[in-house]
Amino acid sequence: MLASAGALPVPQRQALDVAFGNTTGATPGKLVLGLAVLSLLAEAAAERPLVCLIDDAQWLDVATLQVLGFVARRLLAESVLLVFAVREPNQDTLLAGLPALTVGGLGEADARALLAATTPGRLDARIADRIVAETRGNPLALLELSRSGRAELLGGFALPAVGTGALQDRFEQRIRAMPDSTRLLLLLAAADPTGDAALFWRAANGLGLGPQQAAPAQEAQLVEIGRSVRFRHPLVRSAAYAAGSGEARRTVHRALADALDSGSDRQRRVWHLAVAAAGPDDRLAAELADVAEGVESRGGIAAAAALLRRSSELTTDPGLKIERTLAAAQAGLNAGDFESALGLLARAEALPVDDLQGARIHLIRGLTDRAAHSGREAPAALLRAAQRLEPLDGRLARHTLLDAWSAALVAGRLAAAGGDLAAVSAAARTTPPAPGTPTAADHLLDGLAALITSGTEAGRPLLREAVTGFLDDTVPPDLWLRYGVLVANAALSLWDDDRWEASNARHAELARASGALVPLINALNVRRVIALWRGDVAHAKELGLEESTVKEATGTRRASYGDFFLLAYQGHAAEALPLLTEAAAEATARGEGLGLYFTERATALLHLGLGHYAEATAAAERAASGDLGPFTAQALPDLVEAAVRSGATAIAEAALARLGTYTAGSELAWATGLQARARALVSGGDEADRFYAEAVDHLSRTRLRFELARTRLVYGEWLRRERRRVDARRHLKQAFEEFVEMGADGFAERARHELLATGEKVRKRTADTADDLTPQEEQIARMAKDGRTNTEIGAELYISVRTVEWHLSKVFGKLGISSRRELRDTPIHSSNRTR
Repeated sequence: MLASAGALPVPQRQALDVAFGNTTGATPGKLVLGLAVLSLLAEAAAERPLVCLIDDAQWLDVATLQVLGFVARRLLAESVLLVFAVREPNQDTLLAGLPALTVGGLGEADARALLAATTPGRLDARIADRIVAETRGNPLALLELSRSGRAELLGGFALPAVGTGALQDRFEQRIRAMPDSTRLLLLLAAADPTGDAALFWRAANGLGLGPQQAAPAQEAQLVEIGRSVRFRHPLVRSAAYAAGSGEARRTVHRALADALDSGSDRQRRVWHLAVAAAGPDDRLAAELADVAEGVESRGGIAAAAALLRRSSELTTDPGLKIERTLAAAQAGLNAGDFESALGLLARAEALPVDDLQGARIHLIRGLTDRAAHSGREAPAALLRAAQRLEPLDGRLARHTLLDAWSAALVAGRLAAAGGDLAAVSAAARTTPPAPGTPTAADHLLDGLAALITSGTEAGRPLLREAVTGFLDDTVPPDLWLRYGVLVANAALSLWDDDRWEASNARHAELARASGALVPLINALNVRRVIALWRGDVAHAKELGLEESTVKEATGTRRASYGDFFLLAYQGHAAEALPLLTEAAAEATARGEGLGLYFTERATALLHLGLGHYAEATAAAERAASGDLGPFTAQALPDLVEAAVRSGATAIAEAALARLGTYTAGSELAWATGLQARARALVSGGDEADRFYAEAVDHLSRTRLRFELARTRLVYGEWLRRERRRVDARRHLKQAFEEFVEMGADGFAERARHELLATGEKVRKRTADTADDLTPQEEQIARMAKDGRTNTEIGAELYISVRTVEWHLSKVFGKLGISSRRELRDTPIHSSNRTR
């Protein structure tokens, strides 16, 4: 299909060229590559419908399966069908969510009939019963047993074990019965994973083999050699390779290497030479390490890890061997192959490592544990790695402490002993400074540590320096990608909503540009929360679609905190509470205390909007327990409001005092506004009036529409109880209109009830959503309204142009229009439905 690639947009065409090795270039992002494949299939299907059959998908490499799964989830308007076959239901999470049909074995009667029809002679009934039971109706296993024609099947003198292992054994026995030259030819075919028939015959000729030697295997239906080389079943390939001796395997790999071009096929040639090597070979090891870089540039991180692993095995110099083993472990970690990474680390530990290499082993192990489990043990492991690095590499030790701090923040109250945020922060405060002028990353570490150990005022100057340094472009992109979320958290600790948004925007921009998908997920998670606090629910939903897309591409299952707050905004308790409860259980199982915090905070906001103040108090108390720095600070205003409304005055006053420790010394409007609102809630008379007015004034100077609307709501409620109905109506009406526009239905209904109590007539909102645009339709409509072309929209949303056209046709029908020109003059209102 690559002949049609010329019709694709340039970025997609370039991504395909690099991925297939037709040209060199920057590593293509998985999303762009996925979109390129989707567009290529759509082009092919423009002539006639296209069906793609992917058999034995469980044996595909991860990168290929990620791309195919990405494409499958985006097929909508295209005449394309992808059918995947996997050995077990739900075996591969990269295909999770696709429509599935579980194909079981044959029924007992059919299995017995197949066995009887294909077994020569009379089959003992008892043996037939056991074979049918043990094969579970698997037709291939039944056929292989019947073709064996062994006496034990007919007479019942013995019963071989049946299953995957036994089936491969039977294939291997059939292969060993072949002539020696045929076995060697089958081994050659098994050694080349590409199935390239031209390469196969070139290598076969080099071994003095030809079609005559292939005939017995083809007649036995073990292999088919035409335009490509195909085994009857992957287990036949495994059996053919297993049947070969070590020397025979080295012989066929050398033949394949000789048959490959040293220029255009250098990577595969070097790989075959490496497999053929009988012992250490430093020249070949160096070439493998060099080739690994080229493979990784094509997005093949897992392949690079395999090349580096073999390079380390062929290396004789102990120091270089350790370095290449660690590089292979790091590549395995980056590829998400955590088990392989840990195995390589164990191999490195068995070598004579120096102190620095030993400390790096602990670092990679800690990062692997964090990536694999994201929870309890990672902070303590990273802290130990940092302490080992401290006398060896001060700069790397401090960076590792930042990793430990980030891991401790995520683990929260669920961190294992010695790895909580207080312990990591205390260790960071005592670590010596790195040599040279302090960097923005140094200020970030020192500021975050001071924030926990000594309070906001102590950490504020250092955090301000850190955020300024990162935003002034004095920090390398790799550190931005690694610590971008912490920079946003630093700005949040400063109550600086502008730099909170700016630092997060920079993080997301760099992650998109570099194709760093895991950092992009983290950046989008923060970005959605910022959008919600600014009252831009439509943008938060658009970001949610992008976040969901990136998670699909990486197989990430972690919950989105933006989703929690959307549930709280919309105020539908029957829908939201079970989802939040389930999310809390999942976060607890992962050891993700920060995820638990967000579910509790969202639960508190949900109950606050609905006026369930006792429930809100309980949830807010849980969210505000402990000290998660800026996140604990954000939960305290909720606790003050809930406690006051539920009559728990002592709890409210204690929460106000704690909030003061986080806002003290700050002159920024966010901090002063929330502090004033909290003080107003626990006050009375003229003092309350003054503090409410201050809160409205301060928050009006921010872009935090949600906090301003909440402040107007509680001010209006207080004014009504003071019998100042005219003033109350003004604030309550403004709050109501803001909440309605934001889609915060719970808070809007609370404001509506208060307005009714003032004598104002307010019509209840109806939930007529028959013609509501879906979130994706709404996003596409807004982009088209802004003048973007279908190609531009498809590229940004990672969908095909035909899917964009299909969505727009539905948008036009729902809005009662027929063209883009009319769309420009048509208002688009955000629906309140979650994704």
